[in-house]
Amino acid sequence: MRTVTDLPHKIREEAHVRIPMSDGVHLSAHIWRPASSDGDPVPAVLEYIPYRKRDLSSVRDSVHHPYLAGHGYACVRVDLRGTGDSEGVLTDEYLEREQRDAEEVLAWIARQPWCDGGTGMMGISWGAFAALQVAARRPPSLKAIAIASFTDDRYADDMHYMGGALLSDSLAEAGTMFAYATCPPDPEVVGDRWRDMWRERLESAQPWVLEWLRHQRRDDYWRHASVCEDYAAVQCPVLASSGWADGYSNAVTRLLAHLDVPRKGLIGPWSHKFPHLGEPGPAIGYLQELVRWWDHWLKGADNGVMDGPMLHTWMQESVPPSTSYAERPGRWIAEPSWPSPHVQERVHPLTRHRIGAPEPDDGAPRGVLTIQSPLSVGQFGGKWASYNAPPDLPYDQREEDGGSLVFETEPLPETVEILGSPRVDLDVSADEPVTMLAARLSDVAPDGRATRVTYGLLNLTRRNGGDDPEALEPGRPYRASVHLNSVAQAFPAGHRIRLSLSTSYWPLAWPPPRPALVGVHEGSSSLSLPVRPPRPLGDTHSEPFGHPEGTPALSTTQLTPPEQRWEVRRELVTYGWALEVVKDTGTIRFDDIDLDVGRRAVERYGAVADDFTSATGESTWTMRFCRGDWDTEIVTSTELTCDEEEFHLSATLDAFEGRRRVFSRTWNESVPRDHL
Repeated sequence: MRTVTDLPHKIREEAHVRIPMSDGVHLSAHIWRPASSDGDPVPAVLEYIPYRKRDLSSVRDSVHHPYLAGHGYACVRVDLRGTGDSEGVLTDEYLEREQRDAEEVLAWIARQPWCDGGTGMMGISWGAFAALQVAARRPPSLKAIAIASFTDDRYADDMHYMGGALLSDSLAEAGTMFAYATCPPDPEVVGDRWRDMWRERLESAQPWVLEWLRHQRRDDYWRHASVCEDYAAVQCPVLASSGWADGYSNAVTRLLAHLDVPRKGLIGPWSHKFPHLGEPGPAIGYLQELVRWWDHWLKGADNGVMDGPMLHTWMQESVPPSTSYAERPGRWIAEPSWPSPHVQERVHPLTRHRIGAPEPDDGAPRGVLTIQSPLSVGQFGGKWASYNAPPDLPYDQREEDGGSLVFETEPLPETVEILGSPRVDLDVSADEPVTMLAARLSDVAPDGRATRVTYGLLNLTRRNGGDDPEALEPGRPYRASVHLNSVAQAFPAGHRIRLSLSTSYWPLAWPPPRPALVGVHEGSSSLSLPVRPPRPLGDTHSEPFGHPEGTPALSTTQLTPPEQRWEVRRELVTYGWALEVVKDTGTIRFDDIDLDVGRRAVERYGAVADDFTSATGESTWTMRFCRGDWDTEIVTSTELTCDEEEFHLSATLDAFEGRRRVFSRTWNESVPRDHL
């Protein structure tokens, strides 16, 4: 990334501004704005997230908020209620109170003498969710949003229930927020009230996954704040981006297809990162794109930002399987609209272990192919949402394919490129009332190495949607469709395209109560590919984006080394196996505020042989904040187990001042399995 220090405007910075809410709570904001805005008001851009602006997100914030402020915007970074140095408590994601707070923050910003009354919202992940959800509420000052790595569908396309199957990332994310929502505020900012504020957070805490498990169907809990319920509610322009390695690879094109406002889409090869910090690369000059976006929609500049294609995306070329990539080879392509006029659906019948050429069904009798996967299928599936650190992308699929039902093309005579969401349509039967299917599409090289390109899950009890699941009648055939995540991928000549179906995908998705034998009917089952002929009119042949740049990052000192680890272990006496993921930043000193912060997360998943009720997942976090005599630590642990009828949750929360435990609580609760 190129570091920029010479900006058009000198910046004034306020590190802690208290914003009053209507119920008496104050939220904490960090504001960067042009010094000239004292007499010459400017538009404002809000980022609204729970990730602690003073420390844990401060280095990232220092790269882009001063950059935008130096180009003529007041950038306001607010900690959600109950996080960082904001008052109150945070007990779940995307609550009505959170969104009302955001509306009040926007109204407060618009009233400030340094603001001209116009606002925008930006963010990645939670910040993008917040911006899209608040846009649907139409606050009067909000003129445009720029969002990255988000979804419009909280039930079916977030880390909770993919295809109606419970994702392990639901446990992992709940563990993250269990920790973040119980960290103390900084006494250097809030003064002697810090201990009371911390105590309030600790006493209100609960394992968030418990609430998510209580809503295993697509009910009003998930419909709330899911913009897909009413796309017409969004009336402001939207710049939407994501990455093919991210869990949120689907929502950009859905917004392009369903919104009726000025909109642009951008999808790179990235994991869960802002495009200017994109990994795998290439990263792009996203901040420059934001300046152009805000200049047009907040300042009225006639700069052509809406000219050209509706969607830019990275067409990925073939790569060997790896759990991490520094760069993904490929090229930028452009689409004038979405759905794309260049993409054609090609339907390939599934015959005996073959993906056939597109052709009509000749009506000939077909057989039934069966699969009952071992519980070990999924060990090399990677994370639902990759962060590219530690290496968390799927590895070589050959071992996974050994426990799967595999269909494959002949070696391709020419390159095939796909753009969009593949779909598997199946006539399928099972010998259990509850089961699932995982469908994986892989690029198979001539030497046999198999790189997973995309995948999808379907809990077959949700074959007609997540609102009202229906148990399967053993032996009865059903029609079901598995939608795979959207992707842009080129399969070169001489390679094969492989479709793999398995009845387990643990630990990415929680296994059903019992192993099931699933039958797939040949001929009437098919794979649909969104084929895009290479380089149609309108492709981008040159680099459409500038080099990544930003302002200098805040100074930090690494006091103890970080640790990043992803380890699969197998024990061949008891047939137990385990996956352990370690994400430890070490201890970092934030030099500007003389604060030492340690952050360690450990995820463990395991099972024994093919006992589907032996599946267990655990998320443990340790967070420490230390400055001089002030030394605080929180330790959270959330463990999820199951039997055939229920999920069982055990959790602990411990808080320390120095070596003295000042708070401790445990939870032990069970939730019935609802066709899951």
